[in-house]
Amino acid sequence: MLKRRSMLLGLIVVLALVFSGCGPGGGGAAPAATEAPAAATEAPAATEAPAATEAPAAAEATEAPTEEASAGEAAADGGPALLIWADDTRSPVLAKLGADFEAQYGLRVVVSEKAFGDIRDDLKVAGPAGEGPDIIIGAHDWLGELVENGLLAEIDLADKADLFLPAAVQAFVYDGKLYGMPYATENVALIYNTEMVPEPPTTWTEVEEVAAQLEDAGTVAQGYIIQENDPYHFFPIMTAFGGYVFGQTDEGYNPEDVGIDSEGTIAAATWLDDMYKAGHLVSGSAINYDLMIAAFNNGDAAMMIAGPWALPAIRESGIPYAVAPLPSETQESQPFLGVQGFMISSFSDDMLLAQTFLQEFVATDETMQAIFEADPRPSAFLSVRDNIDDPDIAAFAEAGANGLAMPAIPEMSAVWTSWGNAMQLVSQQTESPVDAFTNAAEQIRAAIAGG
Repeated sequence: MLKRRSMLLGLIVVLALVFSGCGPGGGGAAPAATEAPAAATEAPAATEAPAATEAPAAAEATEAPTEEASAGEAAADGGPALLIWADDTRSPVLAKLGADFEAQYGLRVVVSEKAFGDIRDDLKVAGPAGEGPDIIIGAHDWLGELVENGLLAEIDLADKADLFLPAAVQAFVYDGKLYGMPYATENVALIYNTEMVPEPPTTWTEVEEVAAQLEDAGTVAQGYIIQENDPYHFFPIMTAFGGYVFGQTDEGYNPEDVGIDSEGTIAAATWLDDMYKAGHLVSGSAINYDLMIAAFNNGDAAMMIAGPWALPAIRESGIPYAVAPLPSETQESQPFLGVQGFMISSFSDDMLLAQTFLQEFVATDETMQAIFEADPRPSAFLSVRDNIDDPDIAAFAEAGANGLAMPAIPEMSAVWTSWGNAMQLVSQQTESPVDAFTNAAEQIRAAIAGG
């Protein structure tokens, strides 16, 4: 035991020197998004921020220890313990990891299983009371609330930074500081019927052309289908035309630069308007997520944008399909990226030990592969991400390779409703794209200014 304690002490000393000399991500600022939500089991709501991330329970998961312990609780031999809050999918993986960590360093790791949706709210209460965890599993879009309330500590990836997808790391940067170690990403892609569309279109102009050909030939009722009021799935079309929601700086998203009425966004809205005017999209049809999926699965629509949460229903339908990168236009399309990761509580009594655990035992091929296998979604760890054997998940990973992290800033809450309403006004053909999106941008700026 003394030998293991000495090993741990030595490792902590080394890490202390590293952490004192590095900024977020190691070697300075965290990687910027490379021009560039977690597993949802249904599509995000149309007029509010998508829940980035509650994962479905893993089948046949080994039961993880659920013993509660406050941060810094003494281990059986008088040493410290790390408490991790995780959902039922990742708890078994982390419990085994904790046993390995204890065997090597003599430090006990207690994994407390919680519903994914409860972790954030429980931390707000337990953390300040000194009864919370050292480490939590969570979504990057929690940052705005957790950081603003002083609940998270900075994380340094040091020499492990290059092992992660840069956009996934950037997702956990808030006000220029890194607050999480990512492990998985999620985004949408183009899903198409392979019998009707042998080769996927590569531009949105081509999407319109293919839709016209299929409809003129009587092959399908709609060549392409989209939800009426759903900014989340419209965003990759916007970015393909050069549109954006918020401008970006080295510090992250800039809420003073609203792009809902930018030239690129108006161009994308004009494309959408043309699709309705040409009859490829049905005006006033009130298409929602369920109707869109049903139309595709019934063979009534040939192409759509959707995420991996749609795969179970598509596979069950037996419809021939494939997943492809999102079409470009004036530039490459960039979908929203939802990212899940590990975060350290600012109330932890053992922050350095928590950093050690994440760096030495979580940021490894073996651990990241185990997390992927427990809940398959594109890994944020490059060695695992590049070797996915499920072609659909691999295709979603490719489609999100240059994704943009969904803004975690508080001002994002002012965007969804006006943005979605602008889409709906265009779909109902009651306002021009210019008027609808210009008015939406003005409403968003007013809402942000009003706090």
